[in-house]
Amino acid sequence: MTAVLEARPGTPTGPRRALRRRLGLFSAITILAASNVVSNRIWPEAYVPWNLAIAAILLILARRSGLSWDDLGLASARLRRGLTIGGLAAGLVGVLYLLALAVPATRSAFVDSRAAGPLGAALFAALVRIPLGTVVLEETAFRGVLPALVAGGWWRSALVSSGLFGLWHVLPSLGVAQANAAVGAAVGGWGAVAQVGLAVLFTFAAGLLMCAWQRWSGHLVTPMLAHVATNSLGVLLAWWLVTS
Repeated sequence: MTAVLEARPGTPTGPRRALRRRLGLFSAITILAASNVVSNRIWPEAYVPWNLAIAAILLILARRSGLSWDDLGLASARLRRGLTIGGLAAGLVGVLYLLALAVPATRSAFVDSRAAGPLGAALFAALVRIPLGTVVLEETAFRGVLPALVAGGWWRSALVSSGLFGLWHVLPSLGVAQANAAVGAAVGGWGAVAQVGLAVLFTFAAGLLMCAWQRWSGHLVTPMLAHVATNSLGVLLAWWLVTS
């Protein structure tokens, strides 16, 4: 009876399950590669709705590949723990930012010409574009779908997904040395290839940290809150410094 239940129709097992996940992984990477070009180069005006749509497509793909909501870090049973640890992570980010602002050597890291403009633009970026356009897709993809599709244990999945997260930032990192005073002073003379390589390494390390937050809490809301705090608070502080 047990063997019959384990092999009931519609339940992928063994090689079939592995094949579905490999195909799902290949499809997810392909979708993300194309989406990165669209959102950064072809259709940046639709950044928020486009990225939300891609996040939904990736979740559908993951479910069709045999992943559960728990595999994806979206199980409701772990939401409360995820919110608690995510709140702690966001608070830690805030404390670190305040300390960085108090030190002249690190304060310049917040001076970014891209933040110049009206307050409304900064608020839109901090409250809409970053949480919905950036964080939802990136955390769904790189801390949810991709790690769950990679076989071989937590470290392998974290390294692969974080490596892809670093590559995801190649296009967005182009020109950052000209926009950010601290980055320009540090690596402005290194050349474009070296600057992009540094951005990839930095975001790879950030990806590993986010994977660790997700593993600790068991829910995607934790790295989402940490990610929003890091990016949105950074934008608001940059606006304040640039416009004051």
